[in-house]
Amino acid sequence: MAENVNSKNVTIADDAALNRAAAVDAPAGGVPSSASGSGANASPRGFAPSAGAAVAAPRTREEIAESLRVRTRRGTPTEKLEVIMTSAGLDRVEAATVMVIGLGGVGSNCVEALARGGVGHLIVLDHDIVGLSNINRQAIAFHSTLGRKKHEVVRDMVHDINPNCQVEALDMFLRADDVAPLLDRYLGKVDMLIDAIDSVSAKLAIAEYADRTGMPLISSMGGANKLHPECLRFADVSETRNDPLARVMRKECRKRGIRSLRVLYSCEEPVKRPAVEGAERRERTNLGTASFMPPIFGQMIAGKVLCEIAQVPEA
Repeated sequence: MAENVNSKNVTIADDAALNRAAAVDAPAGGVPSSASGSGANASPRGFAPSAGAAVAAPRTREEIAESLRVRTRRGTPTEKLEVIMTSAGLDRVEAATVMVIGLGGVGSNCVEALARGGVGHLIVLDHDIVGLSNINRQAIAFHSTLGRKKHEVVRDMVHDINPNCQVEALDMFLRADDVAPLLDRYLGKVDMLIDAIDSVSAKLAIAEYADRTGMPLISSMGGANKLHPECLRFADVSETRNDPLARVMRKECRKRGIRSLRVLYSCEEPVKRPAVEGAERRERTNLGTASFMPPIFGQMIAGKVLCEIAQVPEA
């Protein structure tokens, strides 16, 4: 069945077909997975269940060195960050709002790094539950969290890391038609939006919204069948290569007139693996994910966001 996901009446293949074309393993939440096991209500690492701008010019290294004379966070969890980001930089981070859509391998690790980095307000979204296959790569996946909603585990993890962080955790399966109504609620309030989902039609809707409204966005591309973190790059989607998901996104962005889309992708040629004999195509049995690749995706995106918000000079 065809699906129209943009205001210019450009008809594209249904989301399942686009995802097959992209041939990318789910880097984040969005499609519920089966989960079983005992201890579903327990918490990892002692997680305790809990209740739910304008950018100035970057400073020079000399200005940062001078500001280091003032140290206000000694004896706090962010004292080591203050050494390299300065007190003023961390003030900006603590005042910032970051939204992460998708809490799988990329998204959950990104949120963890943002929380440890001192971000003051996080908006997180996912509808999936923690399953056994998530344990190899997701920051929230433990035998103690099997069967729990990802957005709830992420909320508890953030509060366990930084009790002062305000967390808005949304239980939502994001479809293309839901994107604009959702993001309209946060327009002008979000310092950075991070797309860590694998639904192509929803990713395109997010990219289209950000391009139209100016909401800052970083979109994660595919980590399936990739093994070399040194190949990860930030770039506009038009400059990507060797990434099946990015290839589909490039083509569809051109169709929609999306002028730019900042992404994190791997330029590594994907490892080729045959599908399991007799398996249905939608099972994607020829796609695998290394335990370290999605976490590195997430950590790199978090690092980019933290440095930009803190106004750390480019290397």
